[in-house]
Amino acid sequence: MIDYRSDTVTAPTPGMLQAMLQAPTGDDVFGEDPTVNLLEEKVAALFGMEAAIFCPSGTMTNQIAIKVHTQPGDEVICDRLSHIYQYEGGGIAFNAGCSVRLLEGDRGRITAEQVKNAINPDDVHKAVTTLVSVENTANRGGGSCYHFAEIQHIQAVCKDNNLKFHLDGARLMNALIAKSETTLQYGQAFDSISLCLSKGLGAPVGSVLAGSKAFIAKARRIRKIFGGGMRQAGIIAAAGIYALDNHLERLATDHSHARLLADALREKDFVGEILPVETNILIFEVKGRFTPKQLAAKLLDDDIRVMAISENQVRIVTHLDITPQMVEQTIDVIKKQ
Repeated sequence: MIDYRSDTVTAPTPGMLQAMLQAPTGDDVFGEDPTVNLLEEKVAALFGMEAAIFCPSGTMTNQIAIKVHTQPGDEVICDRLSHIYQYEGGGIAFNAGCSVRLLEGDRGRITAEQVKNAINPDDVHKAVTTLVSVENTANRGGGSCYHFAEIQHIQAVCKDNNLKFHLDGARLMNALIAKSETTLQYGQAFDSISLCLSKGLGAPVGSVLAGSKAFIAKARRIRKIFGGGMRQAGIIAAAGIYALDNHLERLATDHSHARLLADALREKDFVGEILPVETNILIFEVKGRFTPKQLAAKLLDDDIRVMAISENQVRIVTHLDITPQMVEQTIDVIKKQ
């Protein structure tokens, strides 16, 4: 089975499994798991930030960040396609008691000018705007990447208006590889950064939230409230360390595979608009003789799994379990449709 549904479907590599087996462990809620501590220190240093906390999921790290940065009744600014709004179960309202100001960005990316215009005035009738959140890469934008200069412009707007700035960096490493940017640049731009280990990096589970010492101290309390405190979590933290040490540069291969698949699809009469392929996510319009669900079913007949994500779009995500041979096989199947 060739599975393009998501980069979350990867299995641990042999080297990663060995690292997990050999990981020293302790009780992380007591702060005594040496492997978790090492992972948190590693990610904090990566971004040049003071501290970090390991959590079970990217949804949890995002929701913790929102909760720490806001008070109930505040308002969060983000793009309408943002993961924090679309795919986290209404957590902004449920967990933080906040409202959301949705912006119509460009493939999931918002601008400093949009943010500036969306900040509520000091008016008792309005929610207090306190947080801006951006997603890089933007999942529903087809893995689109921010230009770092625009992130700096948004940061300036946030500073001028006393707003916190959070990054949902679930696939941030894909963006850094694609744009030849650095983690330290991003650490200087944001108040908090969520980095997922279980997508393109290939770990089986887990995300890390980085920020200041004071922010992470509050985050640790919120993680406990959310039920995210783990015990001998070094077993899975070791997978994250291995991923950061071994799976970064190879992300460029995933990006290349996505472009090859896009080239093959571009020749088909049932394919309409293909969003620009910048990283490992390929989103394309299906028209004419197939619906997205019909095309997904057709490809499944040849043991190829893709995801219909709307009434007219299919998503393909490449990852470390997709080999060049699998891409060639997929292209052959596409050509026959």
